[in-house]
Amino acid sequence: MTTEINLLAILSIVFFFGGGLSIALRLFALPENRTPPRMLGITMGFIALAFQALALYGELITPVGLNLSIFNVSALVAWTMVLLLLLSSLTKPVENLGILLLPGAGVAMILAIRFPHLRLLHDSESLGLNLHILISLLAYSLLTLAAVQATLLAIQDQHLHNRHPGGFVRALPPLQTMETLLFEMIGAGFFLLSLALLSGFLFLENLFAQHLVHKTLLSILSWIVFGTLLWGRFRFGWRGRTAITWTLVGFLMLMLAYFGSKVVLELVLGR
Repeated sequence: MTTEINLLAILSIVFFFGGGLSIALRLFALPENRTPPRMLGITMGFIALAFQALALYGELITPVGLNLSIFNVSALVAWTMVLLLLLSSLTKPVENLGILLLPGAGVAMILAIRFPHLRLLHDSESLGLNLHILISLLAYSLLTLAAVQATLLAIQDQHLHNRHPGGFVRALPPLQTMETLLFEMIGAGFFLLSLALLSGFLFLENLFAQHLVHKTLLSILSWIVFGTLLWGRFRFGWRGRTAITWTLVGFLMLMLAYFGSKVVLELVLGR
């Protein structure tokens, strides 16, 4: 990374952690204590995204193609997740998810600075393939956001069952609202994942080639899990722990599909 890109990355990291801290202070403060304004954490998040976008642009766009190394992709996914969260927080009470996502984006940026691997997608690649990659990243980002939402929902459900509604849970929206938001995220993510699979079949020569078969199978299994969950919600009213479990299982499969091979190839085998 150049000095300019390093500076932009460091500024994004500072604002990501600052935004996460601001949200945390609101979540964990006692009722009688003064807390930061709600918009402070959101604003700091948007500023961090601006700095991160400039830094990532300099790293992702190279003269010979896109640099899609594992840590660059992780930072790009984190950027997309935070952007979706902050935009949603302007109209819905979901900014508390930022207590996990904003510092997580900061960590992703630290790793991108610390381990500047090179894995190029050359300019000669087709527009269809680039479109497939973009839709796939959006689908993964949204379903990761759903997984974070499911985790918070599990914590909230556990606290309420144990009759400990104060502290962290006190700052979350009502359980029904949290579930509604979860299924909205899953529905949108499932739609994007469907488009990602369809575009893969259309624009990739062989989705079941040796280097792609595990990604394809795990993505299809994840699609089946999320599709079954949405059908169960519509047909049987699935909710609570059933919805949480299915969401996390689907996300785990998707995470292995997207990042499993990258971890092995780039970090273990050094290719």
